[in-house]
Amino acid sequence: MNHDDDKKLAVSLKSFITVSLLSIAYLLLSRWVVGYKIDQVVLVAIFNVLFYLSAITRKFIVGFSVFIVYWIIFDYMKAIPNYTFSDVHIADLYNLEKHLFGINYNGTQLTPNEYWRINGTTVLDVTAGLFYICWIPVPLSFAAFLFFKNRKEFLSFALTFLVVNLLGFVVYYLYPAAPPWYVYEHGFNFNPATPGNTGGLAKFDAYFNVSIFKSIYAKGSNVFAAMPSLHSAYPIIVMYYGLKNRLGFINIVLATVMVGIWLTAIYTSHHYILDVLAGIICAILGINLFNLLFTRVGFLKIFLNKYAAFIQ
Repeated sequence: MNHDDDKKLAVSLKSFITVSLLSIAYLLLSRWVVGYKIDQVVLVAIFNVLFYLSAITRKFIVGFSVFIVYWIIFDYMKAIPNYTFSDVHIADLYNLEKHLFGINYNGTQLTPNEYWRINGTTVLDVTAGLFYICWIPVPLSFAAFLFFKNRKEFLSFALTFLVVNLLGFVVYYLYPAAPPWYVYEHGFNFNPATPGNTGGLAKFDAYFNVSIFKSIYAKGSNVFAAMPSLHSAYPIIVMYYGLKNRLGFINIVLATVMVGIWLTAIYTSHHYILDVLAGIICAILGINLFNLLFTRVGFLKIFLNKYAAFIQ
């Protein structure tokens, strides 16, 4: 290893102290806010290993810190449930969905969720599970792709992702809403102690004898956060940056995943059509808000440019 390589691998004392203090502060704060979890230690370990491993991994994890901020905020929402701020919407949302999108089946008016609960098939169960499992891997994989293709585009994507999520979190607290499976399981009575539920995705787990979705929904921050559907918002962000970067055939794949996730959200009783539409609107607003703030507001534009330069 030559002298230049040594310089690339070197970490300043200031950086070492900063990373160490942030790691300790995060673990202590997390224990106080939501209690100790092994996930927190794993996150800190991954960050530190990548930060010290090499110059490129250091830039990678510093760039991906935007997603880490999202994960921490999402996790900390457990400490202050949205139903402590506003009444949870259960019956009114269910009835509005039925009024706008109801399906007459054997003389009974059903929501689309109820219709598909009755008329689902194994093929649809498996297909739905495959689409829904993409909701986090696809955005993160796309972000990694952009990191190695164009660092500024990567950072714009990551910050847009964060802005869209923050908008969604605000709506969660202004309009707490129960998902369709809640009505099927518990009716219209509000029970704050209700645990997460896999809904129709349980059929995917059962078919393959796995617990993929069971483990995912066991870690959910709040059952009453169905409106808007951020599952439906994420693929729009990916699609937007895919089109912006002219990815050709890849965009066809991304569009297929996007529509598949929207339909799966309804098919598996995790979201009403209204939730999906709200998620789409949230994504569109978030994308435009990012473009407005980070291209026209002076200090945010400077922040974006300096952050992008730091990870180059």
